[in-house]
Amino acid sequence: QVQLVESGGGLVQAGGSLRLSCAASGRTFSSYAMGWFRQAPGKEREFVAAIRWTRGITYYADSVKGRVTISGDNAKNTVYLQMNSLKPEDTAVYYCAADTTNNPALIQTMGRYDHWGQGTQVTVSS
Repeated sequence: QVQLVESGGGLVQAGGSLRLSCAASGRTFSSYAMGWFRQAPGKEREFVAAIRWTRGITYYADSVKGRVTISGDNAKNTVYLQMNSLKPEDTAVYYCAADTTNNPALIQTMGRYDHWGQGTQVTVSS
């Protein structure tokens, strides 16, 4: 059984930075893409960023573009999310996800991914 484990969340002041990490544990698997989503209280889970391992193509939501960088190591099934210039509206639970089946769904959609982490809380104070 594969588990994705996120870490790095916490409380930070507006304008600060956090680096989230996601690592796969359990049996080894290969992923075609990994992504980050977030869910604020009372809101739907939304796309934040993703990386497609082929050619290292990255994708970002407009709300975080320029402030967030996704990176990772495909061989280690590890992905990171560097978040800078954080805003109170970035407060949410952040989830890591992996596509291990090369799902044709859009990389920005939840349906693309078949493995999910439990989430890590990010709180940005004003």
